[in-house]
Amino acid sequence: MRFPRLLGAGSRVALVAPAGPLSGESDLQRAIDSTRAFGWEPIVGEHVRSKDGYLAGSDAERLADLNQAGADDSIDAVWCIRGGYGAMRLLDAIDYEAWCRRPKALIGFSDITALHAAIGARAELVTFHGPTARASLTDFCKSSLLQAVAGGGPLVLSAPSGMALRPGRARGRLVGGNLALLAGMAGTPFAPSYDDAILVLEDVNESVYRLDRMLTQLRLSGGLSNLAGLILGQFTDIPEDASNEDRPLSELLDELAGWCGVPCLANVPVGHVTDIWTVPLGATAELDVDERTLNVVRSP
Repeated sequence: MRFPRLLGAGSRVALVAPAGPLSGESDLQRAIDSTRAFGWEPIVGEHVRSKDGYLAGSDAERLADLNQAGADDSIDAVWCIRGGYGAMRLLDAIDYEAWCRRPKALIGFSDITALHAAIGARAELVTFHGPTARASLTDFCKSSLLQAVAGGGPLVLSAPSGMALRPGRARGRLVGGNLALLAGMAGTPFAPSYDDAILVLEDVNESVYRLDRMLTQLRLSGGLSNLAGLILGQFTDIPEDASNEDRPLSELLDELAGWCGVPCLANVPVGHVTDIWTVPLGATAELDVDERTLNVVRSP
């Protein structure tokens, strides 16, 4: 897996909306302002203001912006403005050859998990599970993002508040993202390979039984059989439901760690929360549950 070239002053960053629609012009302006604050040049996709119900325009419009950015050799990175839903609908028509020919950073999370899995595997490219461009970035987010996409030194992600569900150390390729997307891709040609990988998971707005169902789907599909390690981020905004109290999330996550039988660190800053890591998916990393650190290997 190749790391894309590091970003620096003047890097040209395409802002695209491959999934859900923007909530208003403020989303786009915040994305532009954040891009410029890093010293990068924002290149706004032609169709980012489009809307088709719960999609940011038609499939053709969203695909056009994504493929245009991928094929443009002057573009150094693609930063997705938001998640939502819709990226999966594009997977069978993405210009993967363009990403192979000119590797570039892909940044985003949530629904962008689908793009990380598909583009990362087909272009043999490290991609970045990090904040979307419309987010109000905290200092924590800014620092983690810059270390990942612009820093050339060691990349050590620390989670002082992490919870050790299974102790130990693991080394493997980082894979994962949003659980709902990973479950949705199971059984398709775009599902990532989990063998010998450190799996990173997060989700939002899901009842515990729904999380259970999606994790069970991954388990039955074989995705949890040969993991090297497991990193559990935040599972936020769980709906109020008596069943969630009868069988709480903590019980399900303990069970998951038991299913996998590998070193497992929970409560890390990944997910729909204010402070999040930027995780280089596809990169090799060393997880130390006892130290609550993830050490990313930048060299091949």
